[in-house]
Amino acid sequence: MPKLRALMIGAGGMAGGWLRYMLPRFFDRMEIVGLCDVVPKTLSDAADRLGLPAEARYSSIEDAFARADADFAIIVIPPAFHKAAVLQAVRRKMMIFSEKPIADSWEDCVETYRAVTDAGLKMSVIQNYRYTPRILTVKQVLQDGLIGRPRYVMSRFSADYRVRYAWGKFRHEIRHSLLVEGTVHHFDQIRNLAGADCEWIAGREWSPQHPSFDGECMAQYVCQMTNGVMGNYEGSCLGASVQNSWHTEMYRVECEDGAVSVDFDQRVRVVRHTQGGRLRIDEIEPVKPEWDGHLNVIHNTLNWFEGGQPPETQLSDNIKSAAMLFAAIDASEQRRTVSVPEKLAAAGIV
Repeated sequence: MPKLRALMIGAGGMAGGWLRYMLPRFFDRMEIVGLCDVVPKTLSDAADRLGLPAEARYSSIEDAFARADADFAIIVIPPAFHKAAVLQAVRRKMMIFSEKPIADSWEDCVETYRAVTDAGLKMSVIQNYRYTPRILTVKQVLQDGLIGRPRYVMSRFSADYRVRYAWGKFRHEIRHSLLVEGTVHHFDQIRNLAGADCEWIAGREWSPQHPSFDGECMAQYVCQMTNGVMGNYEGSCLGASVQNSWHTEMYRVECEDGAVSVDFDQRVRVVRHTQGGRLRIDEIEPVKPEWDGHLNVIHNTLNWFEGGQPPETQLSDNIKSAAMLFAAIDASEQRRTVSVPEKLAAAGIV
């Protein structure tokens, strides 16, 4: 099978990680035929490493999509610019592989969804945290039925970004920074561990007026899933105590016959209270996948683009995580409980 040809939108920041450490693992199946970035030095440095000729280097999204001959676009730029890039890809009938979230507003998510689905194109959105060994191990415990059915999911994210721009400049300047740039992963994880979509969500995001962030950077939410499982989320970008930052978030799933949890120490534990009044704690051997995190999503997305089965991260599923995210913003702003199915239905998404 010929290699898939990719147009890469973004070369610095997170995109730099893609170009250095992730995509090269798949160069036997794909090749980058065009690279776009608005920062000249970032573009030239990355293109030089890839050995791209001058005609494959683009300083604007419009020029890149007008000239590049590619099968699919990889979009790794700030969320505010996702929609514009996706719509350009739709015009060129390219398949799409994007970093989360779909877009930075519900209106843009819906427009993106409609454009892609109406065109009959394939689009996958990164949700890499589903596929880390720690979460795959928790998921395996739940699927094995070792401790019965889930009753509720507890989730905690806490990262110390009290120094301004410690999380990257734009994240400290936008509204809803925690939710749009972080919590979208954690809400998707609650869906994943509960094994269902969100029915309703209530809670609040807020800013304590810390000089590090211009927008909301803390959040607490409660939600119920369509199978009755409850979820609870705590998030902070001003964490001054125990750190549950990226890849060390705390998840605990309370089930009928015990609980399974993972915390900052990366160890998955099953805890059961026995009839004798004792507490039994078992540490679970971690799952060792062939591909984990981003690599898993890239592998499965390329399989799909090559004609295989769609991944869990396809647009038709990820729009449900986006709906949960923007329902949470509505819940905070309107001080009410928001129905996620109603939000999807109002947008014509079922």
